Amino acid sequence: MSLERAGQPGPHRAAMGRSMSGQGRPSATVGTAPVARLDVPVTITAIGTVQPTVSATVRSQVSGVLTSIRFVEGGRVDKGQVLAEVDAGPFRQAVSQAQGVLERDRAQLAVAGADLERYQALWAQDSIARQQVDTQLALVRQLQGTVQADQAAVNAAQINLGYATVRAPVAGRIGLRRADVGNYVTASDANGIAVITVESPMDVGFALPQAEIARVREAVRHGVLPVTVVDQSGQTELARGRFSTLDNAIDVTTGTVKAKARFDNRDGRLFPNQFVNIRLQVGTIPQALVVPVSAVRYGPDGSFVFVLQADQTVRIVGVVTGVAAADGIVVSGALAAGDTVVAEGADRLDDGSRVVLAGPPREGAAPARGRGSSPGAPAAPP
Repeated sequence: MSLERAGQPGPHRAAMGRSMSGQGRPSATVGTAPVARLDVPVTITAIGTVQPTVSATVRSQVSGVLTSIRFVEGGRVDKGQVLAEVDAGPFRQAVSQAQGVLERDRAQLAVAGADLERYQALWAQDSIARQQVDTQLALVRQLQGTVQADQAAVNAAQINLGYATVRAPVAGRIGLRRADVGNYVTASDANGIAVITVESPMDVGFALPQAEIARVREAVRHGVLPVTVVDQSGQTELARGRFSTLDNAIDVTTGTVKAKARFDNRDGRLFPNQFVNIRLQVGTIPQALVVPVSAVRYGPDGSFVFVLQADQTVRIVGVVTGVAAADGIVVSGALAAGDTVVAEGADRLDDGSRVVLAGPPREGAAPARGRGSSPGAPAAPP
């Protein structure tokens, strides 16, 4: 009679029984990472728009026909560089006319001045009345005012003649032309001839929730706040700069306050009106415990991690998650720097489960999915 018939299980059934128990479960293959101690920056994220520090619309300050365009679209221009020319014929004639009137009145002033000197000499000899001298003196002063007004008219005509040559008000990059040769331009044209933007430095405007105002203002009191700009995908860093200022009022429709940061932008990677992501650093958590985001599990009693033991088993350690970092997520709990946590393959693990390492532990924590004060999206429960 066999052992199975006598009521004792055979070797295959015994192995199956062990596989159904917690200790007999087949070992899971997992990836691990060490618990690191790092200085973690505390950041606020926002969506921003690149704004040039100066955006100047080039307009003609006089009315006339555009006779030439002297700039290359999309090129760089220097301050004072000639960009366009307006027909200057009428303005030259206005200068000549004003100068003619000035010379006429100067001649009249010279004659009146000479008569005044003669009248004063005759009055000193008591040959004429005092009233005649006073009348001539008033005429001289009247002509002096006329000459002064004539000189101002000459200056104004010369200024208008200079405005017939349109020059760049600032140095920067000029856009596409908005007027062509032969167009009649005026100082009131809304579009102007072209737009010049200053590329370095460059500002980025963004909005902060009103709940963050106090934290930002407190951080500003302790020094300059670094700001990082990344592209819309959040993967490529475009520039690093510094926080400039907050607006002086909260927008009641959105509950946010406008803010601005400044960047050198010497390499021209920031482009006017470009949408970017802002990371504003408002503090640092010194020597915080950091684990990969994938190592944190979530259950009915809160968040926890699986810590690898010396006997190749794991134990559950409850943790409290904090801010997300570039190298993982900040946690607090019964952990120590150098502990090894399960970062991959923890879906079927229990407290005390035996594991097999897929490879050597990672040198650092896994990158986090984002930055900021939120810990990121929770992983699936075990």
